[in-house]
Amino acid sequence: MPIHIPINILDFIFKGMLIGVIASAPMGPVGILCVQRTLNKGRWFGFATGLGAAFSDIIYAAFAGYGMAFVMDFITNDQNRFYLQIAGSIMLLCFGWYTYHTDPTRKMHQSGKQQGTLWYNSWTAFLVTFSNPLIIFLFLAMYAQFAFVLPNHPFEMIVGFASIVGGALLWWWGLTWLVDQIRTKFDTNGIKIINKVIGVAVIVGSIIMLLGLTTNLLRFF
Repeated sequence: MPIHIPINILDFIFKGMLIGVIASAPMGPVGILCVQRTLNKGRWFGFATGLGAAFSDIIYAAFAGYGMAFVMDFITNDQNRFYLQIAGSIMLLCFGWYTYHTDPTRKMHQSGKQQGTLWYNSWTAFLVTFSNPLIIFLFLAMYAQFAFVLPNHPFEMIVGFASIVGGALLWWWGLTWLVDQIRTKFDTNGIKIINKVIGVAVIVGSIIMLLGLTTNLLRFF
């Protein structure tokens, strides 16, 4: 029998956009590349870099969703979903802690000043992001926490994945706008500050999620 899950589509879109932002925000190699290209080449080249990263992320997001679809009978059990949400929150907490304590500028390489085409900037960012398949585990953690994978709801899942892309693009648009506005004052310290702010936000969000889940703890014991 098909599994029926009540869906609030606006809430689902919000969750998708939040997943897209969280997956894109940490200042990894592509984030630094986006900042450097914005400073050296202009905002559109920085945004094209983010666009390439976003399309790489959605491929891994789809892989993670496809994998979870095989275990939906397990996931839709209330107790199992509770444990998965606990695990997802802990993974996000560890991710935030790692992000906060990581210095993204240590492995920073100088971006060339030769502009190239927007397509070239987007494609190279796609390859850099696609070379890190570990992001699948981040998507799995977020899917578990937000109960994002819905069986037998193809339209809603298409909307959800589109929302992930929208959230990622919103992040890259905002980041390139900020860097472009303060380009004369932006340096490696700015990159470190952004990374720490992101880490703190993920840590706080994870703790709030864990505290919220504890209200359901007595139901299973």
